[in-house]
Amino acid sequence: MRLNDPLVTCFSYQGKEYPIDLAFDNVLDVFDVLGDKTLREHEKAEICLVLLLSESFKDEEAINLWNYIYEEFIKIESKQPIEYDLKGNPLPVHEEENKSFISLDKDAEYIFASFKQAYNMNLYEQQGKLHWHEFQVLLNGLPSDTIMQRIIQIRMWEPSKGESSEYKQSMRKLQRIYSLEEHSD
Repeated sequence: MRLNDPLVTCFSYQGKEYPIDLAFDNVLDVFDVLGDKTLREHEKAEICLVLLLSESFKDEEAINLWNYIYEEFIKIESKQPIEYDLKGNPLPVHEEENKSFISLDKDAEYIFASFKQAYNMNLYEQQGKLHWHEFQVLLNGLPSDTIMQRIIQIRMWEPSKGESSEYKQSMRKLQRIYSLEEHSD
């Protein structure tokens, strides 16, 4: 994101100009489609293009255009920096470090409450208005005193020396409560 670039409302692909609706709620609908296990990949691409471009595409054209849009405008980049050893070789990335600590779906109520607390912004009133890139920046910039940031801290917590067993037990309980993993009870 560059502050001197306008928000994307249209783009050019293979010599043709396309208007695109990147309102955050529209992009969240796209993620719902992507998560639908009953759809084939080409069906997902076709539906996503209708949501974003209000235009229908088929087959390979749909898949190629969808891949371009996803990579350029929607994909959420991992914030995990690459670390290097003293010789300049990249250090291995532990699976735990690439683990996601937030779910746009499961954490919706916490995200809503955090936006209201931090920015006095009602996300329902922002539907169709707030651009996806703005939404991402505001979400990443939530202050540490918001419920969403507190939940992320709980999910990231690991026990360390000096913490009481009561505190560790309490944190493990909170981690179970706010876990993103599916539990079978």
